[in-house]
Amino acid sequence: MSASNTEGGRIFREAWIAGVRKHYLGEPKPGYVAAWEDTPDWERASASAVYSQVLAFLTITAGQAAKLTRTQKGQFIAACWTGQIHRHFPDPKPSYVADWDELPAWQQETDADIFERVEQDYVPGE
Repeated sequence: MSASNTEGGRIFREAWIAGVRKHYLGEPKPGYVAAWEDTPDWERASASAVYSQVLAFLTITAGQAAKLTRTQKGQFIAACWTGQIHRHFPDPKPSYVADWDELPAWQQETDADIFERVEQDYVPGE
C-alpha cells in the first residue's frame, strides 16, 4: 500500500470534499467541507480506515475490483463507512447508517468518486 494511514485518510477527505463540491446542490454544510485539521478525530480515523479497506480490496483482487460499476464502488465505500459509524457510535442516528438506496444522489456519487480516487493509489504487486 503506497500511502500511510494518515496520508490515506487525508486523500479520502480531499476526495470527499471534491465530491461534495461537485455533486451537492446548493451550499453544503460547513462540516461537509471542513479541512482535515478541523475534522473530528473519529472521522479522521474512519477516513484512514476506509481508505485502507479500499486499497486492501484492490490488492486482494489484484486490481480487478476496479472493474466494479460506479454504483458498486459507491456501495463499497458506504458499507465501509457505515461500519466505522457503528464502531464509533453505540447508537447512531438512522441517517448515519442509512441503506444505499436511502442516501441522496450527491452522496452516492461522492462515494463512487472516493473509490475511484483511491484506485489511483493502487500499485499492483504491493
